[in-house]
Amino acid sequence: MNTIRNFSIIAHIDHGKSTLADRLIQYTGIVEERNMKDQMLDSMDIERERGITIKSQAITLPYRARNGRDYMLNLIDTPGHVDFSYEVSRSLASCEGVLLLIDAAQGVQAQTVANLYMAMEHDLEIIPVINKIDLPSADIERVMEQIDSELGLDPYSALTCSAKEGTGIEDILEAIVEKIPPPEGSSSNPLAALIFDAQYDSFRGTIIHCRIFEGKIKGGDIIRFMHNETTYRVEEVGHFALDREKKSHLAAGDVGYIIAGVKTVSDVTIGDTITLEKSPRNKPLPGFKDVKPVVFASIYPIASDDYEELAVSLEKFKLNDASFIYEKDSSVALGQGFRCGFLGLLHLDIVQERLEREYDLSIILSVPSVKYRFTLEGGEIEYIDNPIRYPEPSKIQMSEEPYIRATMLFPEKYMGSVMKLCMEKRGENSIVHYPSPGRIELIFEMPLAEVITDFYDRLKTITQGYGSFDYDFLDYRESKLILLDILVNGERVDALSQIVHRGKARERGVHACERLKDEIPRQMFKIAIQGAIGGEIISRTTISPYRKDVTAKCYGGDITRKRKLLEKQKKGKKRMKMVGSVAIPQSAFIAVLKSDNE
Repeated sequence: MNTIRNFSIIAHIDHGKSTLADRLIQYTGIVEERNMKDQMLDSMDIERERGITIKSQAITLPYRARNGRDYMLNLIDTPGHVDFSYEVSRSLASCEGVLLLIDAAQGVQAQTVANLYMAMEHDLEIIPVINKIDLPSADIERVMEQIDSELGLDPYSALTCSAKEGTGIEDILEAIVEKIPPPEGSSSNPLAALIFDAQYDSFRGTIIHCRIFEGKIKGGDIIRFMHNETTYRVEEVGHFALDREKKSHLAAGDVGYIIAGVKTVSDVTIGDTITLEKSPRNKPLPGFKDVKPVVFASIYPIASDDYEELAVSLEKFKLNDASFIYEKDSSVALGQGFRCGFLGLLHLDIVQERLEREYDLSIILSVPSVKYRFTLEGGEIEYIDNPIRYPEPSKIQMSEEPYIRATMLFPEKYMGSVMKLCMEKRGENSIVHYPSPGRIELIFEMPLAEVITDFYDRLKTITQGYGSFDYDFLDYRESKLILLDILVNGERVDALSQIVHRGKARERGVHACERLKDEIPRQMFKIAIQGAIGGEIISRTTISPYRKDVTAKCYGGDITRKRKLLEKQKKGKKRMKMVGSVAIPQSAFIAVLKSDNE
């Protein structure tokens, strides 16, 4: 166990985490030069295109240190985005130390601070690493000051490297060996293995990624998951090289995989503890929690004939993504579909893109919403995430919405415009810190519903890309919530209904009407688009009809002849409006989701 080191790389988005992992893999020589490619550990196309890590990955790197000893370095690569913070926390719980990566040009950002606190909670050894020192805009002195003032770490212990050019990589590997402590635990104790990830293999079933804290596991053992009390027979165990490498057993301190004939990923819960059936551990490892979805939206097929195909695709997708939940849903306007729960907006975006790309589906997504809490007349509490299930207004005693604590870091000159954006989004209780000269940390409490549509995009725009954003859930707070309906040609389109704050209803109604006016094609009759709260119309716009010049054939003569023809045309248009139906294109639903700035 003295030659094992378990570590992770944590950083703000786009600070070079995946590139550094590539260089470590390349330096330790487990991949031949000809097979080397960028983002080795990012297996999905979307991860490569967007330059983000979505799935946690692990790999064992053999390394001969300067002292002549051979070490096994287990790198557990984690996602950097706030939506996957629970997955990151379980990965960190499997390590003894972390490399805290900081961009030499951008410095310390919101997610850097959040990740540092998470590493401190797990009592890990933290090695600061300043990356991208090859950039012309790199300012190492300033970053060292920030490491001291904002993070409270020793700036002189920070290593410098350029992951892109491969400089400073050996120093990092040496620091991992010297500074990160070896794992503790004993192979003779009852088995305790922490699940930090799982992935689906269409031939072998679920492959469980785990860290062994105590005991020993081998093929043929009967294991038990302590959270859901299910038992399985182990078929194979091993380490992660670039491919899975089968071993005879895994012992305390190891990071590896277990294949035990588990049919779906949802049968395995991240953070659960594995023990042996014959000699079980008396209590699970700490820190387990069920991950709850935060953002909800409905998915419908564009053609109703594709419903079965969508159902099968979601079932397959669920095999790969345990945090994604869905149930059947239906809409008058869009037919049969599914109500889905997501960890956050990035998660929603990725699910939508993967469904369209991997399963070749054409889908419509309804307006994303959050879970609201309503107290009804008899003291009964209801959680509503779908506007269709909005309770009878006369029965509502109190309505509440979820609030978050948002932390933003940005250059000082953007203070005014960021404050204005936060106030616009109903932010309150602001706290301002000046972590270093010229930089501001702004903390606001604001409703989650205001953040899930366009907040992050607008923050990036007004700070010219320098602003960073992180949030955590606070609690439910009382709020005046109402149901905003959108009527097209007098008919309610339930997929466009939204639960909104009373003060924002008119603004949202006008925005939806204006967007729909641009998207819905003109007809031979006038179309009214209205925003309504109950029976009260709060916004309206009208799509003008096509008009045929029926008076063209009247040349000269009395005006009454022309008037007669126009009256006849008017009656025809009225009759057409009564029987005509308006087809709403898919682009209209997407347009309503977008902000006015796009």
